[in-house]
Amino acid sequence: MSRHVAIVTDSTAYLPQRAMEQHGITAVPLTVVLGDQALEEGTEISARSLATALQKRRPVTTSRPSPELFAETYRRVAEAGATAIVSLHLSAEFSGTYDAAVLAAADAPVPVRVVDTGMVAMALGFCALSAAETAEAGGTVDEAVAAAEKRAASTSAYFYVDTLDYLRRGGRIGAAQALLGSALAVKPLLELVGGRIELLEKVRTASKAIARLEEIVAERAGASAVDIAVHHLAAQDRADALADRLRERVPGLVELHVSEVGAVIGAHTGPGLLGAVVSPR
Repeated sequence: MSRHVAIVTDSTAYLPQRAMEQHGITAVPLTVVLGDQALEEGTEISARSLATALQKRRPVTTSRPSPELFAETYRRVAEAGATAIVSLHLSAEFSGTYDAAVLAAADAPVPVRVVDTGMVAMALGFCALSAAETAEAGGTVDEAVAAAEKRAASTSAYFYVDTLDYLRRGGRIGAAQALLGSALAVKPLLELVGGRIELLEKVRTASKAIARLEEIVAERAGASAVDIAVHHLAAQDRADALADRLRERVPGLVELHVSEVGAVIGAHTGPGLLGAVVSPR
C-alpha cells in the first residue's frame, strides 16, 4: 500500500486486527481506570474483565490518550515512511481524544489532519477504512479526509442497552432521559445523532427491543450495497442471532462484522449492550 498518507485512529474504532494490518492503520489506545489501575484498552483489559467488574459494581472510568502518546505515535508513523497523516477519532462529545490529537499534531514531524468523525465503534472504523482505501489508491490528505467524512455522513449507529444507568453515570445521556427510562421500566433503543447518544424509542421488553433493532437496521440498509457491524458486551448469543437474521434480510450486504466492544464503550453502556452500525458503500 502507499505509505505517503498514513491513517491513525483510536482504540474505540474496534477494527478487526486483520483489517488494521492489511491497510496499515494505527490505533492509539484510550485508558480504562478500574479501581486504582489505569489500563490501556485493547491490550491490558479485556471486554470480559470489564463486564465482570461492572456486574460487581466496581468503579470504572475512562480517559483519553495523552498528547504525548499521540506525539509518539505520529513520530513512529512518520519514521515508517509517511509524509502526511490523517488522524480520525471518536466524537469529541464523548471524549477529549480529538483535543489531545490536535495538541500533538501541532508539533508532529509531518503534516497531520485531525478529524472529529462524530462516530464511535465500527461507525468510526468504517470511516478509517474508507480513508485508508483512498490513501492506498494514491489519494491526497484532502481526498482521504473527504472519503472518511462522506462515509460518516451516510453511516448510522443504533444501540440497545439493558439500562441507561451506565450512560447516565458517565454523562453520556441526560439524567432526565435516564430517569424516564427507569421510571417506566422500558428498554431503550438509542441512536448516534450529531456525535451524541440520543434516545430513539422506548420498548417494553428486551425481546421486543431487539426485534425492533433488527427492523430499524434492515430498513436503514435497504437494498443498496452496505457494510454492517454488530457489537455487543457480554451478549455473544444475542449478537450472533442478530447477525444471522440480518444476513437473511439485507440483500445488499457486502461485509458483516460481529465483535464485542472494548472496555471504553462498554464502561458507558454496561453488559447486555447490543448495537448495529449500518454503513452504505
